[in-house]
Amino acid sequence: MAAKILIVTGDAAESLEVLYPYQRLREEGYDVHIAAPARKKLQFVVHDFEPGFDTYTEKPGYTWPADLAFSEVDPGQYAALVIPGGRAPEYLRNDPELRKILKSFFDADKPVAQICHGPLLTAAIGCLTGRRVTAYPALELDMQAAGATFQDSEAVVDGTLVSSRAWPDHSRWMREFLTVLRAKAPAT
Repeated sequence: MAAKILIVTGDAAESLEVLYPYQRLREEGYDVHIAAPARKKLQFVVHDFEPGFDTYTEKPGYTWPADLAFSEVDPGQYAALVIPGGRAPEYLRNDPELRKILKSFFDADKPVAQICHGPLLTAAIGCLTGRRVTAYPALELDMQAAGATFQDSEAVVDGTLVSSRAWPDHSRWMREFLTVLRAKAPAT
């Protein structure tokens, strides 16, 4: 039986940051489930960089069904966790069910991959203190306020926590995460 990996996300998550790890981890042989505040069709977004803009732009992206609601998640059934970015983490960090899920992964020292604005969730549960992380560069001060050492790098590995800046860094992020997964939670 394949090891299970949980992706936690919601509306306005970055399309590539949900779907790339979803497909890549399935390709590797993992059973991947997407959890959201409710079982529903999620509306993802596309963040891109346009000439002349000081920050990224946002356009509607893919839709994708959530396999289960946060209230239905049993963290003990999952070997690892993926936290995509986009705008979703800004409101998801307020969800008490999700905070319990996240905390259980850190308490059990299970592999966690976070990208872009995803570290806002781990910051909200106090699990970045003393850790090295990266995130979308605009979050450097947020990461420092959460007690982390910010590194502007494609991927940063701190124990079982693997973080990345944004979707252009996917290849390095997933390579590093798969190295941790193969050691701690092989696919079969």
